[in-house]
Amino acid sequence: MTVIELCGAGLTYPGPPPVPALRPADLTVRRGEYVSIVGPSGSGKSTLLNVLGLLDRPTEGRFLLDGVDTASLKDHKRTALRAHRIGFVFQAFHLLAQRTAVENVALAQLYRGVPAKQRTARAREALHRVGMGHRLDSEPSRLSGGERQRVAIARALAADPSLLLCDEPTGNLDSANAANVLDLIDGLHGEGMTVLMITHDQAVSSRAQRQVSIRDGVLTT
Repeated sequence: MTVIELCGAGLTYPGPPPVPALRPADLTVRRGEYVSIVGPSGSGKSTLLNVLGLLDRPTEGRFLLDGVDTASLKDHKRTALRAHRIGFVFQAFHLLAQRTAVENVALAQLYRGVPAKQRTARAREALHRVGMGHRLDSEPSRLSGGERQRVAIARALAADPSLLLCDEPTGNLDSANAANVLDLIDGLHGEGMTVLMITHDQAVSSRAQRQVSIRDGVLTT
């Protein structure tokens, strides 16, 4: 089954002059694949991430997520699709400072419509899954960078998404913590998770099954 399908999808920001940030691209990612998108700063990675994450609409072509043609969806339906089908992992963690690990993961499910009684149970389960069962009640300030990223990954997993969309997830980590986080992502892929990794780092990119490059807005498969 196909999770991601770009069909001539491109994005040009209006001018003057117009800026073609993503040239028309074709890309297919099937369920259970681990694909990396690698490119330098200014290559169009962020634009591609915004398209794949349903944050921006392509100005041409089509983007299908789990077979749903997203271009024709109204904004509220795109938001719902994003909340239920995509788990985001960002470089900066984006954890709430005054909330514990389990509260951070549970609160994220509020926007996905998960009933209150299930949120904490799902959060605990997700944190145990990423090896953070011993830090459920710790606030981010008491966690290492690697532990914070594990909490962020648990938050992404709690809704059982179709796609784990990772944007430079090791960018704020030292080499040891980066390796641990990448090992965790490898393990999730081994369990059947579909992973798309966006990175500038060739060493990180090489962990994927398949590498795709982007430069000057041109995607090369």
